[in-house]
Amino acid sequence: MEYQESARQLPARQFDVVIAGAGTGGVVAALAAARQGGKVAVVESKGYPGGLVVEGGTALHSFYNLWKAFPGVEKRQVVKGIAQEIIDRLAERGATTGHAEMTAGYDYDSVCTAVDTELYKLVAFEMLDEAGVSIFVNTLLTGAVMEGKRIQAVTVESRAGREAFSGHSFVDCTGYGDLAAHAGAEYTEPNDHAVANSIGVAGVSLEKYHEFLASHDAVREYAEGRRDGSDGKIVRLNARMDRLPEDFVRQARQIGMSPVTTTVHDDYFMFIKLNLNLPVSPTDRDEVTRAELELRRRQAKAVDLLRKYIPGCEKAFIARSSPSVCIRRGRCVVCDYDITGEDVLAGRHFDDDIMAYGFHDSAPHYQVAGGGTYGIPYRALRVAGVDNLLAAGMLITSDHDAHMSTRNTVCCMGQGQAAGTAAALCAQLNCTTRELPYDQLRSALDTGGVYFDD
Repeated sequence: MEYQESARQLPARQFDVVIAGAGTGGVVAALAAARQGGKVAVVESKGYPGGLVVEGGTALHSFYNLWKAFPGVEKRQVVKGIAQEIIDRLAERGATTGHAEMTAGYDYDSVCTAVDTELYKLVAFEMLDEAGVSIFVNTLLTGAVMEGKRIQAVTVESRAGREAFSGHSFVDCTGYGDLAAHAGAEYTEPNDHAVANSIGVAGVSLEKYHEFLASHDAVREYAEGRRDGSDGKIVRLNARMDRLPEDFVRQARQIGMSPVTTTVHDDYFMFIKLNLNLPVSPTDRDEVTRAELELRRRQAKAVDLLRKYIPGCEKAFIARSSPSVCIRRGRCVVCDYDITGEDVLAGRHFDDDIMAYGFHDSAPHYQVAGGGTYGIPYRALRVAGVDNLLAAGMLITSDHDAHMSTRNTVCCMGQGQAAGTAAALCAQLNCTTRELPYDQLRSALDTGGVYFDD
């Protein structure tokens, strides 16, 4: 059975730049576009900004190169700009560990940058408001109005009704590639990552968890940083699973539970990860509904495991969860350039770099050569077949091994700054994304504090 909607006139608003999604990259994209002088709208389906930074709850990977894994290599902060400004604002509120140096497990990441997930929402909201961004939360993107290869407007829906937001330039930061799909862009759905719903668990002890791991010679990662206003506190722990009690390991693996945790507060595991492999893409609503139920069952089992096996966790309880499953990839949008695994691991840079990055989530098995960086080219953000649409975040990079780097939070933030800046410049110059002179984009990114490894 099918129903046909009646045609109707929609109220419309005019902007220079419309950002779809106020997540990890979308917040930064909106800030960058507004600071470039654009009249900017950001559309977000949830009631707050932040995306996977606040819903995943893990440390932000990574502002630095992997210098500690390569003796003699210089320590460099390779992602700066707006991403670092957000960390600075959080630090003012005591809501981050800072860039805490890893003293064990530094072949994975050289630093642990954890944030208070709830205060991140507030800080991001405040920064968007201060920048003059028109923020539309609790608002669902429903379609794209096309004229040839250009998006003329997006349609949105909220409790206030249906509207159209027109603009010169658009940026897809939805994570799922929703705007690109509505615009008719080419994409694939690889379904090559597990989904998750990580939880925050209170009523626990980092110190006793560390003692438990140490008693089994199982400490894999360790970092000390600022926690509840005091320096030198444990902020990250990870374990060698094969050294832990067999029954605990067996049950943890059954529910996709990892032994890693991160925190900015005493008596709190901010990040306990529960993974689930889906048989189909996470764009499948019905399959994801079943996953939502299964993951919440796994959350409860995870707390039971902590209470039973980990000293200091006898009174553990769930204090935080995501409102929906967290994904690592939805749609993979075809762009003008597709970053390869070799580009990442060989540390390649391009003549249109928009940032440098040096972290790989499959380390230590995969590392950028020599503790260096690779570049994200601007053309990797330009959505193929659409003249005024950019993509940022987990939407780009079809190669799974390369995507294990480009999808990470700090890389998404850097991409967001470039995409927002470029979108605003295109509006100012009345040009398409492919007509934008790279030297003008590079100059604006330099002014915005972006680090370039050249």
